[in-house]
Amino acid sequence: MDPKRRRSSDLILLPGARTGRDPARSIKPGPRRLPAGVVAATQRERLLDGLVRTVAEHGYQHATVSDICSAAGVTRPVFYELFSGKEDAFLAAHRHGTGVVIRRMAAAFAAESDWCTGIRQALGAMLQLLAGTPSFATMAVIEIEAVGPAGRRERDQLLTRFRAFFAEVPQLPGGVEVQEMVDAVVGGVYSAVYRRISSGRTDQLPDLLPVLAMFCLAPFLGPAEAAARLGSRIGEDPSCTCIDPANTEQ
Repeated sequence: MDPKRRRSSDLILLPGARTGRDPARSIKPGPRRLPAGVVAATQRERLLDGLVRTVAEHGYQHATVSDICSAAGVTRPVFYELFSGKEDAFLAAHRHGTGVVIRRMAAAFAAESDWCTGIRQALGAMLQLLAGTPSFATMAVIEIEAVGPAGRRERDQLLTRFRAFFAEVPQLPGGVEVQEMVDAVVGGVYSAVYRRISSGRTDQLPDLLPVLAMFCLAPFLGPAEAAARLGSRIGEDPSCTCIDPANTEQ
């Protein structure tokens, strides 16, 4: 199906993509009030949007629960019915949003017939998503460090999920451990994305795709071979490792 023809309900947005106070998401009182479960889910979504935008604007340390509630149009008592505190809400927004990113990457990856094309498409999906929701990119990539040990654990778990996209890489010569190289590549990709966001150039993230694709392929194929793959119709080259779709499930 043409992506432009997809129904809006088919698209899962990143937290921060909408304003919490969007009138279309208001909950109207009265005898025809929505079921309690629907109300709670809507309020939770609005709070996640409010948190992402507030943290992106003020920083995690300076964002208050009152600020988040104000941005979401939700009261403090409701906030504490849904979250134990600011850290709990931050981690919930981070998990939900990064889950969306990973699933989009996995879908782009699995849609291709070989690893070379798949990794490039997955990177492209990630960069486009983050560029399209700069408040989430700032909150999830930059402000995660301010959360402390819980934030660092969350980031480490995210990077572990990224490693799944390298499950089919070729073996390396000279006794070099593949897992060590994968860890270095994943860390390098994260660092490049971090630098682009922290310098206020989140909208330019898609421009990183050629260099990140080369960075991911070159350690396993060699620079010349990686350049050839990226400069040709990669999917038609049988020497790139085929993808096992089972290894891309998240």
